[in-house]
Amino acid sequence: MNSSHKENPHIGSDFDDFLSEEAILDEITAVATKRVIAWQIAEGMTANKLSKTAMAKKMHTSRASLNRLLDEEDTSLTLTTLVSAATALGKKVKIELEPM
Repeated sequence: MNSSHKENPHIGSDFDDFLSEEAILDEITAVATKRVIAWQIAEGMTANKLSKTAMAKKMHTSRASLNRLLDEEDTSLTLTTLVSAATALGKKVKIELEPM
């Protein structure tokens, strides 16, 4: 063991901490993104005077699926579902990757 490991018994844990923090950041980012998407869909439904039943029908899905889409905490979302919701609201989906 070299002297730096003796001086700092936590050497190597910095990377583990980083990975843990990255996972937490990714989860927070996913939840924040889903909240925005759910809000936009709910606002679109209100603007178009669509009930959940009517929206689900326009999306060709169930109310349970729509409820999952509107659930701000449920980050499992397929692009197909998102596109279907956008189409039902007369919108299109635009997704792009941006530098960090």
